[in-house]
Amino acid sequence: MELSTEIEARGAAYRFAGTYEPEYRAVAEAFIENFRVEDEVGASCSIMLNGRTVVDVWGGWRDGARRMPWDAPTTVCMMSVAKGVTAICFNMLIDRGLVDPDAYVTEYWPEYGKNGKEKTRVRHILDHTAAVPVLTTNPLWPGAMFDREAIVRALEEQEPLWEIGTRAAYHVHHQGFLLGEIMRRVCGRTVGPFLREEVTTPLAAEYYIGGMTDAEQANVAEVMPNMDAKLFAAKENADRTSLRALAFKQNPDEPWAVTLNRPEWRTVEIASGNGHGNARGVARIYGALGAGGSLDGVTLMSTEQIEAMTTMQHNQVEALQDRPYRQALGILLNTPEAVYMGPNMRSFGHHGIGGSIGFCDPDAGIGFSYACNKMHAVGTNGPRAARLIDAFYGCE
Repeated sequence: MELSTEIEARGAAYRFAGTYEPEYRAVAEAFIENFRVEDEVGASCSIMLNGRTVVDVWGGWRDGARRMPWDAPTTVCMMSVAKGVTAICFNMLIDRGLVDPDAYVTEYWPEYGKNGKEKTRVRHILDHTAAVPVLTTNPLWPGAMFDREAIVRALEEQEPLWEIGTRAAYHVHHQGFLLGEIMRRVCGRTVGPFLREEVTTPLAAEYYIGGMTDAEQANVAEVMPNMDAKLFAAKENADRTSLRALAFKQNPDEPWAVTLNRPEWRTVEIASGNGHGNARGVARIYGALGAGGSLDGVTLMSTEQIEAMTTMQHNQVEALQDRPYRQALGILLNTPEAVYMGPNMRSFGHHGIGGSIGFCDPDAGIGFSYACNKMHAVGTNGPRAARLIDAFYGCE
């Protein structure tokens, strides 16, 4: 069925479009309800089931001024949803035998073995126990996050902050740089080019980590960060010694709303956080995994590697955000108190600050994604995604 309707809510008009199979009408209704009762400006939601799209809807506005409608090709920065997509790319290399998660990082990247990091295993980076969530040995200048080489060299010199492998701390920016450098050493490509060539182009999935062309950037929605979110507020926090505050010392010295809407934010590779896409693109990636690893003749990884990727490594309250995570190999497992992925505790994926999410329910064959441009401040993936998830599973 086609979705084509308009509502008035909170003093503005919102138009909706897309398609859904009749039995999933409740999802389309929940999507519209978000605009009535939540602080929604523009969003998209897409769901795949056993290799076919059953929901693909979008609506609202691309910008806070409500001048540009959110349309089918609209993309947006989905923040740490990128960590899940990066993990999928990295696990593809593991599946091909190019990387061993139990190997020392120095087997692929000899320069990393300095200042006490010699015994870091690849899996420590994947599960956030590598003990280098922030730069303290060689802190860099504001804006250095846009200089991949500078960050990589600083990570080579960084001392671990505690015993490697013992304590999880969300490597909010660093995980993507670390995994990307290992990828570069073993296959000649960092995350962004690998993703484009091996995943999104073959799958016709609109999702990019850096390297966006001018034409691709023309579809990007304005990002509206909520400064009440703990991670965003950390830059202004009076306690400059906390892990949360130190994680952002290499960010530009400017408001978040400026940084996240700069063209540079779309062209550099910050594989832990600057992925731009829409729900349709992310749902196709997770939909391939939900269909056993392949979709439309494109194979991402074997079923055996999906099982290995989604094996829980630890269940800790990580130290940077004080947030519980059931952590797998780069991917999060369903952790309802922090990142809700429906009723199946085997579901896996990653959320992004502000509300966006992508996940797979491997037992039900589901690839799910929700993307938004007006972010919320709650510590979980929030009520908007939860309303859509519950509506979908309520249809079963």
